[in-house]
Amino acid sequence: MYKQTFLVLFTLISLIAKPALASFNEKPDTIGTIQLGFVLPADKHQMSIPFELNNNLIVIDVLLNNAIPLKFILDTGVRTSVLTEKIFTDLLNLTYSRKITIPGIGGEKLVDAYVTNNVTLKIQDMIGRGHALIVLEEDLLQLKNYLGSNVHGVLGYELFSRFVIEVNYDTKYITFYDPDFYRPKRGFKEIDLNIEDTKPYVNASFSFKDNVVRTGKFMVDTGASHSFLIDKHSNPGYYIPEPSIKSHLGRGLAGDLYGEISRVEHLSVGPFAFEEVITTFPDTSTYDIDVGAVPRNGTIGGGLMSRFKVVFDFVHGKLYLKKGRSYNKSFEYNLSGLIVKATGIDLNTFEVTEVRKGCAAQEAGIIAGDQIVLINGHYTKDLTLDEVLGLINLKENKTIRMIVLRDKIRTKIQFKLVRQV
Repeated sequence: MYKQTFLVLFTLISLIAKPALASFNEKPDTIGTIQLGFVLPADKHQMSIPFELNNNLIVIDVLLNNAIPLKFILDTGVRTSVLTEKIFTDLLNLTYSRKITIPGIGGEKLVDAYVTNNVTLKIQDMIGRGHALIVLEEDLLQLKNYLGSNVHGVLGYELFSRFVIEVNYDTKYITFYDPDFYRPKRGFKEIDLNIEDTKPYVNASFSFKDNVVRTGKFMVDTGASHSFLIDKHSNPGYYIPEPSIKSHLGRGLAGDLYGEISRVEHLSVGPFAFEEVITTFPDTSTYDIDVGAVPRNGTIGGGLMSRFKVVFDFVHGKLYLKKGRSYNKSFEYNLSGLIVKATGIDLNTFEVTEVRKGCAAQEAGIIAGDQIVLINGHYTKDLTLDEVLGLINLKENKTIRMIVLRDKIRTKIQFKLVRQV
């Protein structure tokens, strides 16, 4: 099923926020007899929890200060936990140690945020004490609208620095291991993982239609739903191959992110190889890939990682991969050309926010602002956003019949799905 590409850009927050807890090179901090940071339940060396897979993003349940149940994206690219809705910390009467202004790419103010300290986060039976939390003044990311389910924030390095983390995308379970007791499992292939400025990097090679093999350094980013992203400005030998299409890529604090979508002919990560991989080339006017001290050539996102069973071992600098059920699936990208968001209290009202230029849906008359009511006999009020996206991007040459609501008038729309890239 097609997943609406969603790129969550927290890079600027990561620059401002310093790690709240000890790094994996240090022993966990303590205050008296209380250990800070996440710890496994007593006498346990591992713990497994279920997760939701939403647009190739890992969403886990987190309890804030033993009072408010929330959902967070597990993101390898985020240094300090981020809460996108200030109402929750206000309800708990948490105090804020300081106010920060998060700048945009050009230095202009984007949004104010607050830092609150000594927060407790609980993931099932695993408790993390003494956390710092960055709280956005305003929810500019609209995570729940573009993911179609309630998502309240992002959690990353605080977990990856403490545990070996196995993500089974097939069973939708995560296992946290005490690094001192983890042993690699049979069938997994080992790849070197470099941790720089709290983020994981691997070397990968790819080629365009010219068959010239190019190598690069790529961040493994579970907070991005795309498969492969290249910064064409990071190497003079990189370019955007044809055919390509201009497209919406996701959301950042500055708003919508744009760029071009194409394919690389071949991509290799360790011993694993893929053909005709959908590849994102971001527009640097909306996305600054070089923000931060660590140079890189791009990112590998959830669209590729979700084809594996994955083990992240930040402590020992290793990534372990094993083929999953979706390993051999072909790569497709938004055949309908529509960007859709979920609105309403129950997130079951679906609005078209953008229509890609030249796509079949545009030629059939769909415009931004249309509310999708019916798709091939399915009323959307009974569907999730993932299900809506699956129906409107089912397969190439599939005929889509819709009823949309525009200015309180219902209109029938019909078009055939065409691959543009």
